[in-house]
Formats: sequence, C-alpha cells, structure tokens
Amino acid sequence: MDFFSFENLQAFQEAEKLVTSVYRIAKKFPDDERYAITQQLRRAIVSVPSNLAEGSGRVSIKEKVNFISIAFGSLAEAFCQLHIATALGYMTQTELDCLRKEFTTVSRLMNGLKKSFQRKLEPQSTTITPKPYHIPK
Repeated sequence: MDFFSFENLQAFQEAEKLVTSVYRIAKKFPDDERYAITQQLRRAIVSVPSNLAEGSGRVSIKEKVNFISIAFGSLAEAFCQLHIATALGYMTQTELDCLRKEFTTVSRLMNGLKKSFQRKLEPQSTTITPKPYHIPK
C-alpha cells in the first residue's frame, strides 16, 4: 500500500496547483492585510489539499467522505475571501474569473471523488432472487 496515495489523486494535484495560484494573487494584497484576509485566505486554501491528503490516510470510507466535505468547505471559504478581496480592490474581476475556473475544476474533482466513496457505502443488495419453482410432471 502506498502510504502517500493522495499524491496520485487528480483532485489533490489540482488543489495543490490552486494553492500556488492563490498564493501568487495574495502576494499582491496590501501589506496591512498580511495578518488579516491574506493569512485567512492562505489557511483556507492550504486546507483543501491538506484535508484530501488526511482523508486518504483514513481507513473508514465515512472518514474519507468527511474529510472531502471539510476540504470542500475550505474551498468555498477561500473563494468567498477572494470575492471580498475583489470588492476591496485587492485583485481584479478578471483575476477572480480566472481563479473561478480553477476552483470549479477542483470542486468537480472532489465531488467525483466523494461520490465514488459514497457508492461504496451504499448497501449491497443481499436479497436472494429465488429461482422459479419447477413443478415436476
């Protein structure tokens, strides 16, 4: 078993790319925001691949799904903070629109991953289909 199997997850790989994109944008924020929105944004965006990695290390499928849900919440939080940064004039609407595409990609990949685990949780049909009764002649 590959302990760091999260590295092979496309959702993780794209989330990691998103982190670098967000960090690049956050570098442009004013210095007086360094310990405010910039720090909060960085914590939220780093939480996305971190929770995907942590979830992949769990044995229980329910735990894996839970960590994907946490990652999704962090993704939404980070996008909200970018929205606020745009409203404050720290970044342009064009920059936000470009990031939106990356956020959407990561969101879709995480959703697919979550659904794949949820299918494993669905109870398998254990009912036995009876064979047609054969009446001897």
